[in-house]
Amino acid sequence: MISDAARSALHDWLHSQKALKGASDNTIEAYARDVRGFLAFLTEHKGGLQGIGALKAVTLSDMRSWMARCRAEEIGARSLARKLSAVKSFYRWLSEREGFDATAVMAARAPKFQKKLPRPLAEDAAQGVIDTLDLQSQVPWVAARDQAVVTLLYGCGLRISEALGLTGADLPLGGSLRIIGKGGKERVVPVIGPAREAVEVYLRLCPYPTEPDAALFRGVRGGVLGPRAVQKVVEQVRLQLGLPASVTPHAMRHSFATHLLNAGGDLRAIQELLGHASLSTTQAYTAVDTARLMEVYRRAHPKA
Repeated sequence: MISDAARSALHDWLHSQKALKGASDNTIEAYARDVRGFLAFLTEHKGGLQGIGALKAVTLSDMRSWMARCRAEEIGARSLARKLSAVKSFYRWLSEREGFDATAVMAARAPKFQKKLPRPLAEDAAQGVIDTLDLQSQVPWVAARDQAVVTLLYGCGLRISEALGLTGADLPLGGSLRIIGKGGKERVVPVIGPAREAVEVYLRLCPYPTEPDAALFRGVRGGVLGPRAVQKVVEQVRLQLGLPASVTPHAMRHSFATHLLNAGGDLRAIQELLGHASLSTTQAYTAVDTARLMEVYRRAHPKA
């Protein structure tokens, strides 16, 4: 249980994350779950409901006790680091609103963990996935739909949510496509010929009308195509081709970035195409070694 004051503060913080930072619904739900769990721990740890005054008095020892409880519940280092990040973000906002020093919370150190680098496909494997998608359904328009979606992921570097968020208003596809990504960030991505052609084939076969305010990619009953359907058909292809479990729709986006860089693309340009806020995220997506990064650096830096 948490106090009414703490619940109200949590609600206000979540609203600010949604309104000011454009956090997605999934992110808001994760934030709410993580911070609510922390506040419930304080209730138990302190032996009573914790109002705003008590939240201001949280010590580093309290933080360590909470993290120890999480570890005792076999919460992994990566998940605990995410929870701590959410709690710190909440306290950063709360301390600014209430005017207190949140150093004790901010001083808590996240556990170290080995970051998993994304695993892109080889170019021939990526092409094999796209080609084999056409064989997964006996319904021609469904096969064309699946192929068009994954071609957009690989050919344009779209997130699956971005591809499935396209509507009839985005047609006809030209040389570029305006995408609203995470946090409401807008970017323009080039659309390669094979991606345009795949979408055109799908549109010719799709039995549902194209409407400006309706989803471009439809489910078999005419509703919005969900990500799980795309994940499932890619899994079928992966098994048929004998590819590793790391081959997912999102891996096609990883592959887009890696193959662009291997072809001589600039990291900053790829960062823009992917819609990443941080260049370090792009570096992880491209899964390149230090030597390759230094080569790009020396070629691009004016004083190198």
